[in-house]
Amino acid sequence: MTPSERPWAIFQSKPVLSVGILMILGTLPQAVPALHSFKVFSAESQPASDSPAQDSSAQVSSALAEPTQREGEVVLNEQTKDRPEMAQPEHNDLPTVVESPPLSEPPSEGTLAPEEKPPVSIVDDSNSLAPFYRSLEASLRKVPGAITRILYHGDSVVASDYLTGTLRRLLQDRFGDSGHGFVLMANAWPSYFHNDVWRDTTSGFVVSRVVGPYTKDGLYGLGGVSFKAPGRVRAQFATMSKGNYGRNVSHFEFSYLASPGAGVVRLSVDGHVYSEIQTASNQVETKVAQIDVPDGPHSFEVYTESGTTRMFGVVLERTVPGVVLDAIGIQGARIRFLDKQDDAHWASQLAWRKPNLIAFHFGANESGDGYAYSMPDYHATMKAVLLQAKQAAPEAGCLIVGALDRARKVDDGMITVPVIPLIVEEQRKTAEEVGCAFWNTFEAMGGKGSMARWVRRGLGQADLTHPSGVGADRLGQWLYRALMEGFDRYRAKNSAPAATSAH
Repeated sequence: MTPSERPWAIFQSKPVLSVGILMILGTLPQAVPALHSFKVFSAESQPASDSPAQDSSAQVSSALAEPTQREGEVVLNEQTKDRPEMAQPEHNDLPTVVESPPLSEPPSEGTLAPEEKPPVSIVDDSNSLAPFYRSLEASLRKVPGAITRILYHGDSVVASDYLTGTLRRLLQDRFGDSGHGFVLMANAWPSYFHNDVWRDTTSGFVVSRVVGPYTKDGLYGLGGVSFKAPGRVRAQFATMSKGNYGRNVSHFEFSYLASPGAGVVRLSVDGHVYSEIQTASNQVETKVAQIDVPDGPHSFEVYTESGTTRMFGVVLERTVPGVVLDAIGIQGARIRFLDKQDDAHWASQLAWRKPNLIAFHFGANESGDGYAYSMPDYHATMKAVLLQAKQAAPEAGCLIVGALDRARKVDDGMITVPVIPLIVEEQRKTAEEVGCAFWNTFEAMGGKGSMARWVRRGLGQADLTHPSGVGADRLGQWLYRALMEGFDRYRAKNSAPAATSAH
């Protein structure tokens, strides 16, 4: 009998049996929780982690690829847990092989000591940072209500709160602690992390992100991620019980979307029900629920009692003068992806936070695009995002933090990826064109070939793209020094002359 006469016989052939066995083995980890770490197939093609906590070059290459260009959403099956192993130490020692002067503590008053000068100064020909420095001056003098807010946008280094964690701590050391700032409802990426705040979230959130999959309406909130929470999903946030930072809070702010048919959310403080919110509304509108508490240690919980509620994130702030820094990290992002937000919605989110400084720190993922995305296009799209931000927050200062060096292996050595200097130059030119300040991270690291040297010295990771934890801490200290250098110049220029006594 021929195969056509016995069609079922083909399923007994060795090739088909082999494929069938492989398919069964590949799907077992999907069904057996204990085998999830061996997953082969995935319902969602997500970018691999490009966090500084990861060293895999393959992961970084995947993360740098353009995200899937489609609308949709993905379920977060992993619980968001407190991850102390990812936290930046409060004091990082530089590797001993690095010849560098010791980093002294930031002064509480006065100017920077000579050894605290940054390797590269901030270029601010347009005087863009004056509003920021003015606010810092008020915070330093403890003027009531003088809270200096920073919105710091960026890619994976910011998503893991490495450089930004150091910068936040140093600024709060000198000017006062006004709270941690904005955090997403849950980990939209495996490497999403924030220093000095406790978070615990159940699985089950359904997300859309500016890096894909996309929403139809372009509403992603301040952090670039839209969370849909079905019933019985819980997100918890709290102050820290250890360490010198993140110990107190005066109010929580819960950002959500009111819309037709939305659900009911229960808000609790310190384990006690505070209020219920009916998020159903005839109109689609972004709203913020503020919960005031006595300044001190507190916990806050968002729980969906019924229906499905769309939400964005939570802010932890204090009412005392000082600094609060919102680390808006988006893994795998390019600066142009911020423009995937609905323009009016994004403008309202920026205005909500009343920033005194808006910073943009991108470039690693753009370098992964190589020359496929032209420099004129990069310039135009970056300029469009910067102008939108300046229009939404006209009273805020604007800062572009340049791309880090990135290396690639050539024979037995490592060289700078050729597109990196071009990206840095476009960042500098665009900043100058729109009236933003610019800090050249690439030059501060040492210019061409610097990432190779950083990797050998323990300041860079083996992926040749990201700084190590110590390297990110060093960059955060340098940026702090550069900002303080500008602040001291501002104070010297704007301080009233000392009164002379009569004789």
